[in-house]
Amino acid sequence: MFRKLVSTTNDSTLTVLRLVLGVVFLAHGAQKMLGWFGGYGFSATMGFFTQQMGIPAALAFLAIAAEFFGGLGLVVGFLGRMAAFGIVSNMVVAVLMVHLPYGFFMNWAGNQKGEGFDYHLLAIALGLAILVKGSGAFSVDRLLTGPRSSEAATGQQLEGRAIL
Repeated sequence: MFRKLVSTTNDSTLTVLRLVLGVVFLAHGAQKMLGWFGGYGFSATMGFFTQQMGIPAALAFLAIAAEFFGGLGLVVGFLGRMAAFGIVSNMVVAVLMVHLPYGFFMNWAGNQKGEGFDYHLLAIALGLAILVKGSGAFSVDRLLTGPRSSEAATGQQLEGRAIL
């Protein structure tokens, strides 16, 4: 079961997707968890989520943890599918609970009361790619599982030996 969860190919395109999504969400999560980058920190974010938005405390905690630890997991490529699932879930909830009424586009001109959901769709798409394909090359997941048996079975050779 664990091997299925972390199995991935040596695909460098997945690495780029994973790193971009991971850095963005690590930064957003650090705002919420640690108060870095102009964020309010854990206590204030929990208060906002639970008191003003009415989100149950357990779910508010999971949202903050998904962004911070999910972003960190994606940056190093550890449990990439789980991290991507948490981020995709966060983004779907954010669109449905907050951003849908404001339309598609971000509020660049400042002429609407909230932000649209275009950014969220991009994050969802990146997360789904990682959820389906795994963490890719240069990831802890790749180190833990090595090449997939299908890669070895395709007959990839190096000096007459199959790459394992």
